[in-house]
Amino acid sequence: MSEVVVVKLGGTTLAEQRQVLEEVAQVARRRPVVLVHGGGKRMTEWLERLGVQTRFENGLRVTDPAALEVAAAVLRGVVNSELVAALRDAGCDAVGLSGVDGGLLIGERLPNVGLVATVTGVRRDLIDSLLVAGQVPVVAPLARDAEGTVCNVNADDAAAGLAAGLGARQLVLMTDVDGVHDGSGRKLDSITADEAEALIADGTIGGGMVPKVKAALSALAWDGAEAIIADGSAAGALARALDDRTFGTRVSSRAHAGTA
Repeated sequence: MSEVVVVKLGGTTLAEQRQVLEEVAQVARRRPVVLVHGGGKRMTEWLERLGVQTRFENGLRVTDPAALEVAAAVLRGVVNSELVAALRDAGCDAVGLSGVDGGLLIGERLPNVGLVATVTGVRRDLIDSLLVAGQVPVVAPLARDAEGTVCNVNADDAAAGLAAGLGARQLVLMTDVDGVHDGSGRKLDSITADEAEALIADGTIGGGMVPKVKAALSALAWDGAEAIIADGSAAGALARALDDRTFGTRVSSRAHAGTA
């Protein structure tokens, strides 16, 4: 397992993301960082402008060929370029790419959601070469399936696939909520994989949190790995997610001693 940390960035505008980007630049001076971004709300805005209908199934955007064109343009073009530029302004040697570039992400098509894939493999030599050079890869969530078709990928899924493929010790999923909650509304500081599966099965975890938690679970490919679901708008969010066990919700394969 490596000291690489994979960070999935939330937020809808560059202004909202600026604080976390500054933190990414700081962390990247101490350990290797891979940044994965979504851009769902930006995509929805562009789809509405172009008159393309948006529909979701189980928290995933149904993507037809028209929507895929917008996804590629907005995610790999607009959002990725903004983030790379902002990181470089913060003194971070960031490099933008998508999961299609260099065959980085290997995808498998999901049923009933159109041109949407889940990550089944990673070409890690491409990322390794960037990290060895001291660069921060900024990855847009696109991948090719077995037939070579470019597909949209849920950003949490893309980040989890990269974390598992790189043997990353920590995956941080930045979101707009403070973590996973139990049936009474109490935030859980930590949950095991079995507990997370049970909360999904009984409906306690629902909606858009389901793919997020499932992504966290798929990142636990290495003993000792953990995924943290945390509020990206909180002060010092990334540093706290990495070091403060009461911030956000930690998902691991087994319970940690002394955690609630």
